[in-house]
Amino acid sequence: MLNESDCKNTTINYQQHWDTAYSKTPTEKLGWYEKKSEEILTLVQKTTINNNASILNVGVGASTIVKDLLDAGFLNIIANDLSKEALRKLEEDLNDNERSKVTFLQDDLLHPKQLSQLTSSIDLWIDRAVLHFFTSTQQQKLYFKLLHQLVKPSGYVIIAVFAENGAEKCCGLPLQRYNSTMLQQKLGDNFTLIEKFNHVFVNPNGGERPYIYTLFQRKA
Repeated sequence: MLNESDCKNTTINYQQHWDTAYSKTPTEKLGWYEKKSEEILTLVQKTTINNNASILNVGVGASTIVKDLLDAGFLNIIANDLSKEALRKLEEDLNDNERSKVTFLQDDLLHPKQLSQLTSSIDLWIDRAVLHFFTSTQQQKLYFKLLHQLVKPSGYVIIAVFAENGAEKCCGLPLQRYNSTMLQQKLGDNFTLIEKFNHVFVNPNGGERPYIYTLFQRKA
């Protein structure tokens, strides 16, 4: 993971920031790495989506979520990240058959180009540890505007972010911490909370990081 000294600039090129994080550190040593995304899979199992459902994993990084979804039999996954380096690592970790079931989209959630073309086509939006980096009201509005644009009626949203008692910073970047009520307010009345639970993630350095995991469904 990046040292605090690498992250002190107040003016940050975020693509370069995350490209550096993924290029200088082995994936399994990154502070947010987990061997298996069990909590995400638990929530996926509570949805009614089938194996052909369109799943968008935003800010996927080089995480195991995509591999875990493929192992669970899902066939139509979109892996998005701002970092080209993260997507390169993720793609390298998959075999040819697995890659054929994944679309890799390097795009900015706040200023999307390719993602904005997927209007009302997503059955499941998955965000593990992205939303909490958007600390301004304007950033949050842009994030949820895109989410509303892409998720189908009756589609699902999984958001896992730092809980209210979670870390205040990650890699020197400030975070917006959440509870389920705050997430509900951001999503609006058109989404129903299906499931929520707290989870303490222990990172590769042994640090405890309290998260909240939520599953919402968009009304038909």
